[in-house]
Amino acid sequence: MAFRLFVPILAGATLRERLLACVGALIGIALTGLISALVLGNGPYVPLLVAPMGASAVLLFAVPASPLAQPWSIIGGNTISALMGVIVASVVHEPIMATGIAVALAIAAMSFTRCLHPPGGAAALTAILGGPAVAKAGFLFPFMPVALNATLLVALGYGFHALSRRSYPHVPAPVPQSSHGTIDPPAETRIGFRPEDIDAALETLDETFDIDRNDLDRLLRQVELQAIVRRHDTLRCEDIMSRDVIVVGEDASSEEARRLLLDHNIRTLPVVDAYERLVGIVGLRELAHASGTAGTAKSPAPTARPESPAMALLPVLTDGRSHAVIITDDEQQILGLITQTDLLAATARLQKSDKTAIKTVG
Repeated sequence: MAFRLFVPILAGATLRERLLACVGALIGIALTGLISALVLGNGPYVPLLVAPMGASAVLLFAVPASPLAQPWSIIGGNTISALMGVIVASVVHEPIMATGIAVALAIAAMSFTRCLHPPGGAAALTAILGGPAVAKAGFLFPFMPVALNATLLVALGYGFHALSRRSYPHVPAPVPQSSHGTIDPPAETRIGFRPEDIDAALETLDETFDIDRNDLDRLLRQVELQAIVRRHDTLRCEDIMSRDVIVVGEDASSEEARRLLLDHNIRTLPVVDAYERLVGIVGLRELAHASGTAGTAKSPAPTARPESPAMALLPVLTDGRSHAVIITDDEQQILGLITQTDLLAATARLQKSDKTAIKTVG
């Protein structure tokens, strides 16, 4: 039971991520306060650091992928909410009534300006209950120090995430598009659930989730893939790969590479260096206008290890661009190759085996 106390509440939360969040918040809040002091001075009239920045730091450093933690959400949410609080404070002089109205207007304003940010509610309350210093600052308060604090915090967060190699601002997964320039959806999205299924599920659940819709689509498709890999975990790349692989040296001419592709009726040709290490691949697409060597026309090669689950290659071999995955060892020596045809044949065999097993059990 005690162990469950340490189970992450948020999906994907790890000890490393939490420790990074602590370090980021420490640096971000400390430097935001320090720089604000240098800009605003140490006068008694304007606070150097407002309390909502602590809550903003939690989102910025602990859940940087959240739509609520993006730059416009932090800067716009805090500033606009503080402005709503100041406006309400100037016309409603009964504190209890003013606090409720201020938070309600802050939520509405953030929603309409697409910068919903939970600490914004605290910024609106601070404008009402912040005391003489906030009251004296008046309409300057939303900008100095709130907007200044928020902007500094976002800038520091951007730098910290870049140094820790985490993506920020978060870019939601793009809607999958056909690589052939047609209106057909990509092959991997033509089966299983569709985008309208996600919309219908969200409408049925009637709840708001702290995740971008496109990220949700990507997550669910990854769940589908992991389920397929788990069901067929015993099928490894080494079980289905071709071992007699036709290759071309990086110093060979483009014409020789084209000849090998056509003579062997293949679509992908691994390119190797003088030590037989994989350095890339070429196909007729890369060689269409090439006039130099195969090495100058090569493109990056999708690779896998022989012990990897074969079904894990599905996303690569159905992306509309890759026709084969090169199986290599740790030294990039080529051990084999798996084509779309290889994976399709293995999948068909697995499906037939599954049906036979079901009939036998029945």
